Amino acid sequence: MITINLRPGLKRKTAATPMASLGQWFDGVKSKVKEPMLLLATGVAALVVAFLVWQIVGMTAERRRLEPQVDAKRQEARRFRNIVAQKRREEQIRDSLVSQIQVIRTVDGDRYVWPHLMDEVAKALPPYTWLVNIQTLTPAPSPDSVDLAMTPQDVQFQIDGRTVDIQAYTRFLRQLEASPWLRDVSPISARTVVESDRPVTAFAIRATFNRADSAYIRTVPLSQSVR
Repeated sequence: MITINLRPGLKRKTAATPMASLGQWFDGVKSKVKEPMLLLATGVAALVVAFLVWQIVGMTAERRRLEPQVDAKRQEARRFRNIVAQKRREEQIRDSLVSQIQVIRTVDGDRYVWPHLMDEVAKALPPYTWLVNIQTLTPAPSPDSVDLAMTPQDVQFQIDGRTVDIQAYTRFLRQLEASPWLRDVSPISARTVVESDRPVTAFAIRATFNRADSAYIRTVPLSQSVR
């Protein structure tokens, strides 16, 4: 492209660019400012202040956005604390009931030792055989020494009886041994004595009361309706 200068006495001016204008502006500012470092420090401070303001505004907006979630979490935590407190109260009630039930079982176990014992002896007694005495050989536990973690103490006892048939005596021994409530059944003595002008066999048997397995325990209601 050919450019023709119609005014040869004048130099052609070049078009001003944006970068050139910005450079001229910086040159003007530099010529007016006596301390450039102060201007730099002021600019840095302004940028820092602007950044802090931006951070504060952003954090405020974020806090407002998260406040509903925080409130929901607080309510949930409060609800869980109530649930835990209620569960602890229920556990305390349960432990108290378990302790009371254990005490009742211990007392009832000791209370019904002799009814079970007499019932088993009566069921094992054959015909033409009668009892003279039943006595315990182990002292019964005192109420102050009851251990709640143990079953009722085994009771060792002795049976003194009479029979007119020696085979009834041996049958009595076998039936006592077959009872799930008795163990360690052993004969002590058997001799012939005269009672009411007739010979009979006087015998002594020792055994131990043993709480039977739950399969042998039969429970009945305390009260029944009568029609």
